[in-house]
Amino acid sequence: MSSSPVVEVRLARDAELEHTVQLRWLWTRETGDDPPVDEAAYVKAAAEWARAHAATHLPHIALDADGTIVGMAWLALTPRVATTRSLDRWSGDLQSCYVLPELRGAGIGGRLVRAVLATARDRGAEHVTVHASPASARLYERNGFRTSGRLLWADVAVEGG
Repeated sequence: MSSSPVVEVRLARDAELEHTVQLRWLWTRETGDDPPVDEAAYVKAAAEWARAHAATHLPHIALDADGTIVGMAWLALTPRVATTRSLDRWSGDLQSCYVLPELRGAGIGGRLVRAVLATARDRGAEHVTVHASPASARLYERNGFRTSGRLLWADVAVEGG
């Protein structure tokens, strides 16, 4: 895309949660998956989930000039074990970064990533991780992430590998 669209990137407001989680529905459909629930049921349940987890899961959105939500990225905050130096420790995880296909390549994803990192910094997180797809790894690297030999991964959802 040759020119960057005018977008506002910020934390989502409560009244915007249904439209924000609807992007996750679109993302699932884009990958060719057929969700086991209908769209309206998913949007209602996912928005309720977001409200119930508002203290630890912070949705960031990108809005176009018309106020339409065209992208999202979530910051999941997790308290860390207290140390002798600090009783109030946090880590973050960037989750569900998505931009509508027709607007990809215009810098919106990078702006969402940087907004999540700024919020994490403001909330006192020591670090932020991200589980990147091969196609999105460069986006995260361009916006402050790097690989680390200290971060290991165990997929506990699948028993026996």
